[in-house]
Amino acid sequence: MLVSCRRLLTALLQAQKWPFQPSRNMRLVQFQAPHLMGPHLGLESGNGGGVINLNAFDPTLPKTMMEFLEQGEATLSVARRALAAQLPVLPRSEVTFLAPVTRPDKVVCVGMNYVDHCKEQNVPVPKEPIIFSKFASSIVGPYDEVILPPESQEVDWEVELAVIIGRKGKHIKATDAMAHVAGFTVAHDVSARDWQMRRNGKQWLLGKTFDTFCPLGPALVTKDSIADPHNLKICCRVNGEVVQSSNTNQMVFKTEELIAWVSQFVTLYPGDVILTGTPPGVGVFRKPPVFLKKGDEVQCEIEELGVIINKVV
Repeated sequence: MLVSCRRLLTALLQAQKWPFQPSRNMRLVQFQAPHLMGPHLGLESGNGGGVINLNAFDPTLPKTMMEFLEQGEATLSVARRALAAQLPVLPRSEVTFLAPVTRPDKVVCVGMNYVDHCKEQNVPVPKEPIIFSKFASSIVGPYDEVILPPESQEVDWEVELAVIIGRKGKHIKATDAMAHVAGFTVAHDVSARDWQMRRNGKQWLLGKTFDTFCPLGPALVTKDSIADPHNLKICCRVNGEVVQSSNTNQMVFKTEELIAWVSQFVTLYPGDVILTGTPPGVGVFRKPPVFLKKGDEVQCEIEELGVIINKVV
C-alpha cells in the first residue's frame, strides 16, 4: 500500500508542470580575488563566464552564501536587481571559485537513487530512500584538488545533482518541498570503496567523508533558472573519457520526495546540501574494478548547471 501511494505521489508530482518558468539565469557563487579581502558573493555571468561582485553592487549584502540564504527573499531580490543591471564582470581568470555553500549544517546523501545504477549492481530498486551523510568538512571548491588518503587504495568517482535548501522546514510535504529549495549545483561524491563496503562495519560514512571528498559548484543555480531539474543530462569524465552518462530522469526519488522523506527525521536549514545519488559507470563495478590514481582529472558535468574539474593528488 505504501509503495502504491508513493508511486501515485510521484506520478502527480511529475504530471504537474514544473512550477518555475526559467528566468534569466541566476548563478550564485562564492569567490575570492587577489584585490578583495576574504570570500565574496557573486553572480557567474552565464555558464563558464566571469563574475559580478554582488558585495560591490550592495555592500550591505552578506559575504557568505549561508547568510545570504538565511535572509531569503530580501537578499534574492538584490541579486535579481544586480542581474538586470549592466555591471562590470571580473574575468574568470582573476577569481578563485569556492564551493557555492561552505560549512552547511548538514550534507545529506542518497544511495542507489538511479534506476540504471541499481541495474548495474543487479540489486532491486529501493522502496524508500537510502540515506547517509558526509561531514561538511569534506566540501571543497569546484576546481580544487581531491586528495587521495593514504588509508584507502580504492577511491572512486560519482557525479551527482545536489539540491541546496533555501528555507528552514520540518515535516515538509512533497507538494510544498520546492518552496524550501534555493537551487541546484554539481557535486562529486568521492568515495573510498574499501572503507564504504568492507571496513567500519560496512557503515558508509567514513568511506564518504575524507577531506576533499565533496567538491561542489561551480554555482548555485536558482530553481527558477532551470527548466526541469529531473530532466538534465549528467556525466562524469576521467582523463577525458566518459565513464558515467545518464539523465536525472532516471532518479528513483525526485527532489520533492527526498525533502519530504528527510525532513521527517531532521530539520532542514538554509544551506543544507542534499546529494541525490549517482548514475551507473562507477569504477568499483567495472570488470576489473578501476580506481582513481594520482594525476587523474575528473570532470563532473550536469546540463544547465555547469562542470566541476578536480585533479587527483
